[in-house]
Amino acid sequence: MLLEINPAYPQPKRVEQVVDILKRGGIVAYPTDTTYGIGCSIFSKKGLERIYQVKQRDKRKPFSFICADLSEVSRYTRLTNQAFKIMKRYLPGPYTFVLEASREVPDLLTTRQKTVGIRIPDNPVCMAIVQSLGIPIVTTSANLSGDDPVGDPLEILRQFGKNIDIVVDGGLLATEVSSVISLVGDQIELLREGAGDLSWLAG
Repeated sequence: MLLEINPAYPQPKRVEQVVDILKRGGIVAYPTDTTYGIGCSIFSKKGLERIYQVKQRDKRKPFSFICADLSEVSRYTRLTNQAFKIMKRYLPGPYTFVLEASREVPDLLTTRQKTVGIRIPDNPVCMAIVQSLGIPIVTTSANLSGDDPVGDPLEILRQFGKNIDIVVDGGLLATEVSSVISLVGDQIELLREGAGDLSWLAG
C-alpha cells in the first residue's frame, strides 16, 4: 500500500494511519533527511524479524533507531554531558550517533558492546510518525543489504510489495546515507562518512 503524505506539512490523519500499523507490530517505509528508511516499533520483535528477512540482513548487525528528541535519547542511552551538547548542536540532521545503550533498549537492537545508533532526522514526516507513536522506531535504509539506497517510493513498493505493510510517499529523495559518529566514552570517532557537514570533527 502506498500512502502519500505532504512532505512539509504531514496530515495528522494520514500520520495516524501509519502509527496504527506500527502499534500493531507492522513495518513501514518512510522518508528521512537522507533517503527512505524501513522501520517498526523498537519493541516489536515480530517487526524486527520481518525487517531482517525483507532486507536479507545479517542478524549480527543491529539496526539504529529514531528518537523524537534528546529527552527520549536520554531514556534509551547513557547520555553524557558532552554527547548531549554535540547532539543538541547537530540534530536534527543527517547523522547517526552511537552511544552506550540503557537497559530500556531491546537486546536485538544492541551490539555486543551494548551500544546503539540513534537518529533524529530533519524530516517532518518521519518525526511526526515517531512523535505520534510515542516510542522510537527502527531505521535502516529501504534496500536489500549491500544494494544502493532507494529514494523512489514507487520503486520501494515494486521491490518489496506485500512484505512492507505501508510505503509512505514523501516524494523523491536523494540516495544518501547518514554519517555515523561514535560518542562512546566521550571519544568522538567517525565510523562512516555520509551526508552532513563533518568539518567540526577536525576541531
